[in-house]
Amino acid sequence: MQDAALDLSTSTLQPTKIQKDASTSRGTDAQQSTPSFTTARAIATTTSTSAPQPTSRPSGSRNYSSQVVQVNDLQRGNPLLASIRNVRWSFAKDIVPDYVIGRTACILYLSIKYHRLHPEYIAKRVEGLGKSYSLRVLLVFADTDDSKLPLREINRVALLGNMTILLAWSLDEAGRYIEALKMYEHRPPDAIKERIEDTYMGRLSNALTSVRSVNKTDVLTLASNFGSFEGMAKAGADELTLCPGIGDLKAQRLFKAMNDPFVQNP
Repeated sequence: MQDAALDLSTSTLQPTKIQKDASTSRGTDAQQSTPSFTTARAIATTTSTSAPQPTSRPSGSRNYSSQVVQVNDLQRGNPLLASIRNVRWSFAKDIVPDYVIGRTACILYLSIKYHRLHPEYIAKRVEGLGKSYSLRVLLVFADTDDSKLPLREINRVALLGNMTILLAWSLDEAGRYIEALKMYEHRPPDAIKERIEDTYMGRLSNALTSVRSVNKTDVLTLASNFGSFEGMAKAGADELTLCPGIGDLKAQRLFKAMNDPFVQNP
């Protein structure tokens, strides 16, 4: 019995030749299948760089990517780039627009100060686009106090060049426009289309809040005092100021919006 027990314990503690061969084979296979440190680091680097992560640094890729905004190399040094934080972007030397945000969408950027110094610049840039891109956005940064006349000139160039104007009052706002256009590249139009309530108050609110400084609270106040849009339109500016929250300036704007002709005579 002792010998049997000893043989059993010995056979348990010491693997047979077959077991040794199997373990040796497994160790060899594991050693062969285990990548080296250099290979593992390369795989980890590839994996980490392939995942899209918001950054304000250029990523360096020149090929079109649905996850990257391509930036014309001429935009180097533009402070606007620091405001693009929520989407990746990369410099590219082989594009005509300032920013490519989709296969058929692009952006030209212009500040009003630069337009005053070089009024012919934007017309040449629009002409350089040719008939490329179905969505052509002209992003204008209003960095001057008096921008009425320059905007008329820019609007004319945009109209003739089939461009859509987006007006930004700060670099951060301009950056948000670029980010939003990129993020909504593959979204349906309904995703960004304004939703208007299909009720009388919803339509009334949408119409009146288009007047500067008029908010939804003012709409409720006006509706409760005048009963309908017709009543508001017939009221004078002095009557409008009797409503709480409607000052002289707001009343004048409302009165002018409801009484001025829609088409201005030349």
